Amino acid sequence: MRHRKRGRKLGRTQSHRDALLRNQATDLLRHGRIKTTEARCKELRKFVEPLITLGKEDSVHHRRLAARKIYDPEVVRTLFEQVGPAMSDRDGGYTRVVKVGPRPGDGAPVSIIELVTYQPDFG
Repeated sequence: MRHRKRGRKLGRTQSHRDALLRNQATDLLRHGRIKTTEARCKELRKFVEPLITLGKEDSVHHRRLAARKIYDPEVVRTLFEQVGPAMSDRDGGYTRVVKVGPRPGDGAPVSIIELVTYQPDFG
């Protein structure tokens, strides 16, 4: 029975799942938006939103907590210098998930997860 078991396994072991979420969170904070399957988007949202909450208050302790999850120092710096201050007026809901449709190869539902403050550059 799965009583009180939360989260999706995503067809991976725990260590593989942790690495997947770390890498996708790093790419999301670096680029502002990524395209992946719907299930991964929903799990990534639960992983990255607490990190953005940490990024709203710049302290050594918060930087170290974020660096436990995000291994790229440049992305941690971006989180605290750009993303956190841009989200300072929000109490949550830092990301948005937009459903795109089925993937051509296997029909998996694909979505785009992006930061709410994301502004695409059209030039």
